[in-house]
Amino acid sequence: MLDFSTLPDALPILWDGVKMTLFLSFMAVFLGVCVGTLMCVVRRSSSIWMQRFTSVYVSVFRGVPLLVQLMVSYYCLPLIGIKVSALAAATGCIGLCAGAYMTEILRGGFQSLPVGQQESARMLGMTRSQIFLHIELPQVIRLTIPGMVNETILLVKASSLISAVGIAELTRTAQNLAASNFQPFEFYLVAAVMYFVLNILISMFGLWFEKYGMKGAAHGL
Repeated sequence: MLDFSTLPDALPILWDGVKMTLFLSFMAVFLGVCVGTLMCVVRRSSSIWMQRFTSVYVSVFRGVPLLVQLMVSYYCLPLIGIKVSALAAATGCIGLCAGAYMTEILRGGFQSLPVGQQESARMLGMTRSQIFLHIELPQVIRLTIPGMVNETILLVKASSLISAVGIAELTRTAQNLAASNFQPFEFYLVAAVMYFVLNILISMFGLWFEKYGMKGAAHGL
């Protein structure tokens, strides 16, 4: 028989785990978008070395599992004199990993833009930075919203791996509560429902932003 009698007392603790999960996930999305945009700009440069650098970066962070990246940054970096906290290691790893995927998502958006837009904008006297900020980037963001929302959902789920370095996000919190109350099924079930609700809300926000948010941004421009 399922016994949820201890759940009311545990909900504040679980909520703290949810807040940590959301903090890490959205920090990863923010860093991922920033790094991904920068890498797209670098990849479009004329320097072959800069293009190779972005290719290596994307290949490494997409090719190495996030859990291994976490272990290397948290346990191995101190061996060479670089000490990082668990939170810094987790935020940095998941952010750089997200950046690699965001780079590819944004690159696909840039490649889908008509080539003639740049030529037309240059004929109007716009600089390269103006073209990027006012013409290309707004279109790319709108085109890649579905991919970004999907990546955000994946990051929320991937944040459960951060429990490996001792951070009390939702999975680690549920694990601790399950062990202390000897109720693994109940607390893991509640954690699963919480993840599901979070991802449904993110999906709904993504649909709303795609439909209404970008229209408002376009009018602002």
